[in-house]
Formats: sequence, structure tokens, C-alpha cells
Amino acid sequence: MIQNSYDDSASLYLIPTPIGNFDDITIRALNTIKNVDILLCEDTRTSGILLKHFDIKKKTISCHEYNEDKMIDYVINKLSEGNKLGLVTDQGSPVISDPGFVISRAVINAGYNVISLPGATAFVPALSSSGIEPSPFIFYGFLNSKKNKQIQEIKKLKNIDYTIIIYESVHRIKSTLNNLLNVLGDRNICLCREISKIHEEFCRGKISEVIPLVDSMKGEFVIVLEGNKNVIDYSNLDIIEHVKLYLDEMSEKEAIKRVSKERNIAKSIVYNEYHNGK
Repeated sequence: MIQNSYDDSASLYLIPTPIGNFDDITIRALNTIKNVDILLCEDTRTSGILLKHFDIKKKTISCHEYNEDKMIDYVINKLSEGNKLGLVTDQGSPVISDPGFVISRAVINAGYNVISLPGATAFVPALSSSGIEPSPFIFYGFLNSKKNKQIQEIKKLKNIDYTIIIYESVHRIKSTLNNLLNVLGDRNICLCREISKIHEEFCRGKISEVIPLVDSMKGEFVIVLEGNKNVIDYSNLDIIEHVKLYLDEMSEKEAIKRVSKERNIAKSIVYNEYHNGK
């Protein structure tokens, strides 16, 4: 299916809103908010502050992670009537570590346009100001909040040589940094907080150097983490050794899948050679 974002038909608009400074909103975002028939909001009270600031009066409906599934029929029905809908989250870009994916996918599957406006998101200024290699990078978003599951997720990131971007809350930042240090070693990091707000701050150094500083910090954090610079030379390993390299960090199935990808050979070949030779 081909989508034309400018065919003026009933559409869902994903509208980024400022992550701090209201001046960061784009003219297009303001015009879109004014022109949509209904504005879906993660929190109508938070969006109400933004609308009041720009003197915009608009019909708002709650649409958040706990009711997205229930809102699908409402949204599709409104689109079928020819309405244009906007979707905003409390801060930043919808879908990117924020609600909006469930509704967007349903709208696409129903044959309507989903139009995402460019705009505010925290990880771009964090990355560009970090002093860490900007490309290639992986945007991970939030790690699991439970310690054991989080550690397993971090283990899967251990051998990635790309810069890694993680979001974290003030309540978990210290434990997450300790888990990163214990699993990944003492890598270079930039800890960014309160981006675009009055207390915006960037803390750069090794993970061990940053951890003692977070007790006095508040707000929402973006972690920009250096990738694994100790790249393994797989040419010195046979397939069995290569698979065993990962077994402390992941299941046998996942290890075979990774080796298959890294060696650019079929999983069946890795599986057979590993099981026939171990």
C-alpha cells in the first residue's frame, strides 16, 4: 500500500510536542493541532497546559498506553466519518518510547494515512552533544525495570560495537548504571538530563565516574553509551568456539542465531556443526 501524506484525506497525525522548552514546538505542529478535528492525548491535563499556552481550543480525548486497544474502534470510526485526528504524548514524539504504536498500526491496517511530523525527541540532542561516536547507533529506549530481566537485556547489548542510547527514570538511574558497569565494563558514557529545560545537564566520563554523581540529580535521563570497542576476531574461532562464546549471556538458540548472522551462514549449518562437534 502506498501512502500519500498530502492527499488531504482523513488521517491520523502524530504530533511531537516540546520535551521542555515550549519554544521548541514547530509551526507545522501548531498548525496541525489547530486543524485536526480531534486531539488524542496521553494526558488531557498535560496537553491542556500546552494548548492554553498557545491559545488553542480543541476537543481532546484521552488515549494512553492503558486504553489504546479500547480506542481503536473509536479512532477508526472517526476516520471513516472523514475526520482528521491528531495524537500527542505528554512530551516528545509519539510512538518513540511513548504511546501511539497500537493506534498507528490499527489505522494503517484499516487503510488510512498515518502522518508523523518531525520534531522534539530527547535522544537526538543527547547523541549530538554527547561527544561519543554518533553513527552508527542503536536506540534501545527503556530497559526492563526488573533487575534480573534488565541484566539479561544488557548482556545482549554487550558485544554490539554501535553507540547505544537508553532512556531511564530518576528512580532507577543509579541501579541501571551499576548494572551497565558490571555487565559491560567501564565504558565512556554521557548522561544527559532535563534536555531543553532550565536544568539541562550533560555528565561525561567513564561509567564509574558518573555513578557517584547521580545521587544529587533529578529528572528524566538519556544515557549515551559507547559501543564495544574490543571487537572479537571471529576468524580465529571455529563455529563451536564461536557459539560457546555467547552461552553465558544467552540461550543456545539465540547464540546459534547470532553466530549465523555474524558469519553470514545458514542457522542450520551452525546448528549441525555445533551439535555434531560439541
